[in-house]
Amino acid sequence: MQLFYNSDITATANEFTFDKIESKHIVKVLRKKVGDILQITNGKGFLFKAKVDIAHEKKCTVSIIHVIEKPKTRLYKLHIAIAPTKNNDRFEWFLEKATEIGIDEITPIICDHSERKILKIERMQKIIESACKQSLKYHFPKLHKPSTFKEFIEGHSTPQLFIAHCDDQEKKSLLSQLTGATDITILIGPEGDFSLTEIKIAIERGYIPIHLGESRLRTETAGIVAVHTAALHNA
Repeated sequence: MQLFYNSDITATANEFTFDKIESKHIVKVLRKKVGDILQITNGKGFLFKAKVDIAHEKKCTVSIIHVIEKPKTRLYKLHIAIAPTKNNDRFEWFLEKATEIGIDEITPIICDHSERKILKIERMQKIIESACKQSLKYHFPKLHKPSTFKEFIEGHSTPQLFIAHCDDQEKKSLLSQLTGATDITILIGPEGDFSLTEIKIAIERGYIPIHLGESRLRTETAGIVAVHTAALHNA
């Protein structure tokens, strides 16, 4: 099944017109014509079955013929707060794979040792949308604007809080600490790891120090392992 996406479609809509870019893709690239059926999601849990009424490369209009509300299949919510990598391609890889596996919220955090502090949020959002369409997801994860470590720690809390760091302190495995189907937040640091001050602040705020295995992982790999571990625990 090919899944199209537009966040503007509401559950009560009768028809919808795609923008010029998507219209051209549908009509010129995919060669969809009048009468063809499209599957569309708004990323908010709805699947729309729609029929092409106008097949024009600048204005593809469809009529909604059936609406299905897709419930979330995961019983937990996962929020990964992760430091952007110096190599932007690696961070985009994390966004794509984490989305495919299953994640609810992503916050880029700027830490003491961060080497990248400027991000192309619009491009990141497009990568997430593309991964959702490819993996047939109807609930798209929320990408938050970048936040400093301190801002995130002070303004966010969930029942399960974890910080993955590499300092030589006592840590437990993430898998051993996950409990039940409740909301989870996991902090993943930059290439230079969290500073000792950041680790101390997080622990004081209730974050449990955890490791993600015996190997020292790259930031983006650690993020993927964390997402996958949560998925396996709640499978």
